[in-house]
This record gives sequence, C-alpha cells and structure tokens, in this order.
Amino acid sequence: MGKFQVMDHPLIQHKLTMIRNKDCGTKDFRQIVNEIATLMAFEVSRDMPLEDVDVQTPVAVAHAKQISGKKVAVVPILRAGIGMVDGILDLIPAAKVGHIGMYRDEETLEPHEYFVKLPSDIEQRQVFVVDPMLATGGSAIMAMDALKKRGASNIKFVCLVSAPEGVKALQDAHPDVDIYTAALDDHLNEDGYIIPGLGDAGDRLFGTK
Repeated sequence: MGKFQVMDHPLIQHKLTMIRNKDCGTKDFRQIVNEIATLMAFEVSRDMPLEDVDVQTPVAVAHAKQISGKKVAVVPILRAGIGMVDGILDLIPAAKVGHIGMYRDEETLEPHEYFVKLPSDIEQRQVFVVDPMLATGGSAIMAMDALKKRGASNIKFVCLVSAPEGVKALQDAHPDVDIYTAALDDHLNEDGYIIPGLGDAGDRLFGTK
C-alpha cells in the first residue's frame, strides 16, 4: 500500500483554515492555495534521490549533493488542479506540466475524461498529480488510469482536503500511489461534497458559480 500522509505542519494548517472560510475572496483563495501547494511540495519531494557533486566555492572544493535521477512532472486535474501548479513550480521550476481534463456527470457523479496532454517522457518522470479535493475519488482514479496507460509509474497524488471515502477508493484502485493531503475531513454528503470541506474549489479559484 502506498503512503497516506496528512500534513499537519502549522503553516499548512493555518493557511487551510483561511481558505475554508466562506468569506475568503477569489484573489486571496487563489494565492493561499498556491502557498499551501508550495509548502506541501517541500514534503512531497523529500525522497527525491541525490547524487554527489564537487563544487568550487570561493575558498575550497565542497563535496556536496544535487538532485539526480527522475525529473518531475506536475499534472493538474482540470480545472481546479491548475490552482496548485504555480505553487509547486515555485519550488521545482524545472518540472514539466501535463494536464488531464475531467468533468463530472451531474446526475451520476461519474467522471469523464475529455483532455490528456502530457510530457513525451512521462514514463521517466516522478509525477505529482494535483487536485485540491479528493472527494469520491472518481476523478483521481481516472487520472491515474490515464497516466498509467501512457507509461507513468512513479505517481504521487497531492490534495488539500480529502474525504475518507475518496482515500479508500483511490487506495483500493491504485495501491502503489502515495497520497498527500493537508486535511482528512469527516465524510461526503449526498451531493458528493466534502464535509466540512471548503465548497467547490474550482468555483472559488476562478470566481464562477
């Protein structure tokens, strides 16, 4: 089973509380989501491999470390996942960005894939799939299916708020995927919304209703 980690760092928790507030406007919501994504990327990238390198300082040669091996791809699930991309790129600017488009059928709540555009070397990259919400898990599962079908194998899922139902569904479908979240909330309501959650992340990021 992949890792499941709730990131309880005080800065992450404080900022998450700010965006849960219904009175947090679009501009602040967008900025804080990116700030949380940056803080989460710090932990999510903790196990990236290092290699030894010698570097000439102004006074001597330092035996130092640099990141080696797999390069990174950040893949947001459209559209809300876009809100987390810049925050991760602030920390890992060399990462490439793919996109997976999903829409949810309002009647059945089932996700449908409508757009997939990935870096050509996706199978060689450490993939961070980002989406603010892990609710039913349907979109995340379909995103993992789309990635694996195209050769990706080293995948981590990064979200802000998750529901127990979605975590279990994603773990059952893709036990090799690590899940990182800033909060594990109580449950889903009958409309598929996370309770207490933070509402519709896409609407709040982009000012739509």
